[in-house]
Amino acid sequence: MQKLESRGLVLFNRNYRENDKLVKIFTEQAGKRMFFVRGGGSGKLSAVIQPLTIAEFIMTVNDEGLSFIEDYSQAESFKEITSDIFKLSYATYLAALTDATIADGVTDAQLFAFLEKTLELMEEGLDHEILTNIFEIQVLDRFGVRLNFHECVFCHRVGLPFDFSFKFSGLLCPNHYAEDERRSHLDPNVPYLLDRFQGLSFEELRSISVKDDMKRKLRYFIDDLYDNYVGIHLKSKKFIDNLNSWGHIMNKEDSAD
Repeated sequence: MQKLESRGLVLFNRNYRENDKLVKIFTEQAGKRMFFVRGGGSGKLSAVIQPLTIAEFIMTVNDEGLSFIEDYSQAESFKEITSDIFKLSYATYLAALTDATIADGVTDAQLFAFLEKTLELMEEGLDHEILTNIFEIQVLDRFGVRLNFHECVFCHRVGLPFDFSFKFSGLLCPNHYAEDERRSHLDPNVPYLLDRFQGLSFEELRSISVKDDMKRKLRYFIDDLYDNYVGIHLKSKKFIDNLNSWGHIMNKEDSAD
């Protein structure tokens, strides 16, 4: 047991017993922890334990069992995100993906900073779909998946219209397409963008722009990557998939009017 002060982001909360809450917080200094909050629905901490709230928490952290929030300061929420169902759905998925990425109690200040900055950029109005794609690609290595979207796996040439091979877990240039009859047949811009996504800085994120058709191609392929190499199926991701389908239907109805 130790007293600790750390910046933290609430990933989710759920009811526990009649009036209490269990709150999962990703802290900068102590990793992900589950906190017990007595009277969580109506007590002093009720506002700060809402999902996607960031604050400076004073905590009692236990290596085994539940931890406890003693106090907090500088609480912030993402008002633009929480007022938009699409942005909120993507932000909730990023929180769930982060929860799946590392084990509880593992400190990962770099991942914490990356998640916080991604949400800040989403709050500013940057494209939530592309921000999510970039996050998904950059956290693959935390699942033990390291893919090279820069060069052909055979001849190591760069700057060509590449395709992806699940058989060889890498890119094929036109001279080596025949090595895999079941290659992905990607639009060459997909591996080009994924190569950029792997190394983008936060400042570069502000200038990137991707058309809707390319977004769909990126979404399908990144889903294939996660299905083949990671194997997690998050409820929040399924909700996004359904939401996007509803969104396309609503857009068609608006166009018809």
